[in-house]
Amino acid sequence: MDAVDGELEGFVARSQWTRRGFVMTSLATGFALSVQPVAAETIHTDASGLAAGEVKVPVADGSIPAYRAMPDKGGPFPTVLVVQEIFGVHEHIKDICRRFAKLGYYAIAPELYARQGNPAEIGDIKDLVAKIVSKVPDAEVMTDLDATAAYAKSTGKADTAKLAVTGFCWGGRITWLYAAHNPDLKAAAAWYGPIDRPRTALQPKYPIDLAADLKCPVLGLYGGADQSIPAASVEKMEAACKAAGKTCQVKIYPDAPHGFNADYRPSYQAEAAKDGWATMLAWFKDHGVG
Repeated sequence: MDAVDGELEGFVARSQWTRRGFVMTSLATGFALSVQPVAAETIHTDASGLAAGEVKVPVADGSIPAYRAMPDKGGPFPTVLVVQEIFGVHEHIKDICRRFAKLGYYAIAPELYARQGNPAEIGDIKDLVAKIVSKVPDAEVMTDLDATAAYAKSTGKADTAKLAVTGFCWGGRITWLYAAHNPDLKAAAAWYGPIDRPRTALQPKYPIDLAADLKCPVLGLYGGADQSIPAASVEKMEAACKAAGKTCQVKIYPDAPHGFNADYRPSYQAEAAKDGWATMLAWFKDHGVG
């Protein structure tokens, strides 16, 4: 937590905030239980030269915690919304924000499960999906991301005329959905986000349903050895986007598994991760975010 937490004061009157209905009122520390033990090659980006820490983002029914990182001098900065993996905003996602900040971005990752539970405390993936992830409405996620972008703009440090979104795994799917939701986005980069899976009442659409609705150029980064996302579905998504006249590009790393950018897990593949990161940054700059 740092002094910039005071950014909230002029945005929403404190009397409007409420804790009711929010399970998480602050971010978890460290890594989620379900990803232990953490790999030896885990990347840690220090906060030197940055203003980095937890902030509270006002939303319609209260406030949600988020991790924000940006250079400690200058601004306003091009802005990236960072969408969590299935594990929530744990240490890896915070590190991603700091990596962006080191490059001159304002990066912010809201905890999108704040109302449903703390994913860091659940050690089994199936339990995590059943108890939290399956209960998160897509519509709520979209409005929380809208609120996060509004909060960033309110600080005076984020140039939301240069707004991008990126997300990983669960957040990769959300990235596609948000690219079809927010007309103010300039670019999006979805890392191994599911393209086509069974719909539910709370998650009624998948990216393949929304190709014609995309409102910004989208980059998809996928692993050819991903057992949970068939390469054919990714190629189908790219074809659907192009058939709809949308700007999109899919890059498939033939030998990479799901989660190849997750340097704290055994799925990490350094070469694919490094190339994916560079490809994403170039995509953002090519489309006005950088």
